[in-house]
Amino acid sequence: MIFGIDLSALLPFIAVGFAAQMVDGALGMAFGVINSTLLVSVMGVPPAQASAMVHTVETFTTAASGASHIWHKNVNWKLFGRLLIPGVIGGVIGAYVLSNIDASVTRPFVMTYLASIGVYLLYRAWRGKVEPREPKIIEPLGLAGGFLDAAGGGGWGPVVTSNLLVQGASPRTTIGTVNTVEFFLTATVSAAFIATLGWAAFTLQTVGILIGGLIAAPFGGLLAKRVPTRALMTLVGVLLTITSAYSVYVALTR
Repeated sequence: MIFGIDLSALLPFIAVGFAAQMVDGALGMAFGVINSTLLVSVMGVPPAQASAMVHTVETFTTAASGASHIWHKNVNWKLFGRLLIPGVIGGVIGAYVLSNIDASVTRPFVMTYLASIGVYLLYRAWRGKVEPREPKIIEPLGLAGGFLDAAGGGGWGPVVTSNLLVQGASPRTTIGTVNTVEFFLTATVSAAFIATLGWAAFTLQTVGILIGGLIAAPFGGLLAKRVPTRALMTLVGVLLTITSAYSVYVALTR
């Protein structure tokens, strides 16, 4: 017990935050999905509060992760500029929708789509054809990713990273850029949730996830830089398929 906080109760959330951020920093996705699944499905936290908690933590972890990617030169600044504004707009709309309307009905359909994208990425990695190409659909992707991230408690990385990879974007710079844009998205979404829900997101669980995430955040940029392109594509495909399929299962069996 330190400063009135039971460390044994905090450690599981530190571990989850650390693991989720390591995956997110290296592959450009899953921090929100992993934490939201834990909070909603295991802890019984309401979806709006869970999303607010995750985005509050992500404001800090994405700042550290984005700095790591910038340091390792993983950011495509042209792509950054095209994703930023649509992503923020979509995030504000999504936060408003989740705070006022039950958006859980659409979650199985979104996750089914993401699982199919994961399977396609595995197919591309298996074929070995992962030569980078310039993506064409960017702004609508940012808008949809921002909306689904706020409304679903996680989704910016899976939606934006995976779809850019499908279009042929380089995995290393795509992951770095999407992670860096995510800081501005999460800061905006957190502010929107605080405006609508108050300060309900600041709990003991939030502190634990934040500590674990901050410890892991600096390592993501290094991993994305060092792991080969085909291996990154495979890892993204596996992670996206498994997490999305599990989310569909949970949504349909409630």
